[in-house]
Amino acid sequence: MTSRTKIADLQHAAGQSLIIGFDGTEISPQLSSLLACVQPAGVILFARNIVSPQQTYELLQACKRLIKVPPFLCVDMEGGLVDRLKKAIAPAPSPAAVFATSDRKLFRRHGIIIGEECRAVGFNIDFAPVSDLAFPASRTVMSSRAVSSNPRQTILYVREFLKGLAAAGVRGCGKHFPGLGEGNLDSHTHLPVIQKSWKKLWTEDLLPYRTLRREYPIVMVSHAAYPAVTGDNAPASLSRKWITDVLRKKIGFRGIIASDDLEMGGALSAGSIDQVAVEHVRAGGNLGLICHKEEFVMSSYEALIQEAERNRKFAARLTESANHVTTFKKRHSEIFKRVTAPTVGRMESISRRMWEFSEQVRLQTLGRPESA
Repeated sequence: MTSRTKIADLQHAAGQSLIIGFDGTEISPQLSSLLACVQPAGVILFARNIVSPQQTYELLQACKRLIKVPPFLCVDMEGGLVDRLKKAIAPAPSPAAVFATSDRKLFRRHGIIIGEECRAVGFNIDFAPVSDLAFPASRTVMSSRAVSSNPRQTILYVREFLKGLAAAGVRGCGKHFPGLGEGNLDSHTHLPVIQKSWKKLWTEDLLPYRTLRREYPIVMVSHAAYPAVTGDNAPASLSRKWITDVLRKKIGFRGIIASDDLEMGGALSAGSIDQVAVEHVRAGGNLGLICHKEEFVMSSYEALIQEAERNRKFAARLTESANHVTTFKKRHSEIFKRVTAPTVGRMESISRRMWEFSEQVRLQTLGRPESA
């Protein structure tokens, strides 16, 4: 292998280790250059990028044309508090509201209708559903995003939601491993330190991941610390103990492991963006999310390559990670099939179905006590 080939391989592997976000509602010359250079595994859109169904579709297609390997086209669509399409299409009910119906058919319908929204405008990955347990400690942070403090009840909702997404041609994601249910700080700005024993984590927070390990296509790792397990305050997203030893080996998860946004305060408490991007991969992660600053994307991409050139062991880990992503993409090739541009009639139909679903959820929960 020539040095030029080796560098090209490392560049490819570094790109396939990143999911990137950006500002704007259309492709800028700067973003075009960034996508062409980095060739990321995928992109993620937020409400700031979304104006209308047609504009969203065109933006995703423009990104897709600049990336040689079929990209993950990602969004966070949980319903309720986290609903990136509510202004462009229609608001979706929250997970807690749907769970309060106690109707498994509606749990799956929640995934189907959100999946149809996503697919109609071109997304193929939804970073949902939340699998965190709704303990009192995290109520002010998680609110209606978490459905139950009972892990078995959480599993019922999560399983059906994932099946609904898949029926619509979208792959879902379990988050936020190993669990934010006991976290009372928001990892967007702080590092939650969760003082919980391994035994309790294993029987409670980790039960959804243990039970659904073959059903989650992707697992997203949190930026919370669990010192009773690791002996330090390192975020789980940078922890080999959590990612490789527990999630990969002990639980046996074989899908894609992604970080939460590495620009969040919980991650950056451990180092610079370049350092945390490298450490996520070193710990066993496959996809580092960098969701805001384009300069952070470029510096992290370069840091991954530089560390691989300097450290043969890391180069092997980076290559292994990229190969895992490539294999996943081939196994799930149907999600990369081109979707036709959204028509007014189609989007009106989806919007109407979402409204009808929301009404059904509302009517079924009238007079019911709040779910635990």
